[in-house]
Amino acid sequence: MSKTLIIGASGQIGKMATELLLKNEQNVVALVRDKNKLSDLNSSFLTIVEQDLEGDFGDAIKGCDQVIFAAGSGGSTGDDKTVLIDLWAATKAATFAKEHGVKHFIMVSSIGADDPDSIQGDLKPYLVAKHMADEHLINSGLNYTIVRPGTLTDDSASMQVTTQRPSDRSEAKISRENVANALLHIATNSFISNRIFELFDGDKPIKAAVK
Repeated sequence: MSKTLIIGASGQIGKMATELLLKNEQNVVALVRDKNKLSDLNSSFLTIVEQDLEGDFGDAIKGCDQVIFAAGSGGSTGDDKTVLIDLWAATKAATFAKEHGVKHFIMVSSIGADDPDSIQGDLKPYLVAKHMADEHLINSGLNYTIVRPGTLTDDSASMQVTTQRPSDRSEAKISRENVANALLHIATNSFISNRIFELFDGDKPIKAAVK
């Protein structure tokens, strides 16, 4: 059975994705800075690795077939952490994955990462970091899926999404639970080509929207 490394497994989306994969009896290696944040998870399919993403975490990838990068610096941190986590840790993860022969790398990116210059203000450094991390993955030689969710909400999973950006900017949002369920679908199905797509709450079942 394949083994998936989830980087940022104690974050909101990362933990949801971890729980979903475990419920589907998928082998998961959860990479976290503080293992106590996963103390409520108990599964024979789970291995927890405690490691700081600002250091060398390459050994955590050994033996894994797939990587989900769901880590983020968080909205309350400064640009320094954005560079170190959203950019540097993400690029290191792709490099380590290539070195260890990972078959598929799933990157949780962001809407706007395709064109950071279209955004001005405090969000721009974050989108630049996401853009550069995505470009590194694209050029890494790995098989990849890059998911660019809209504005994240804490709504319950509707299990209905779309990859088409809504014309009304206020509708360009998606629940974290919907993102996590999309990651489950991506991680447990085979796709023959590299893909980049945005993801929003919508009107199609995840399996139909994320083909």
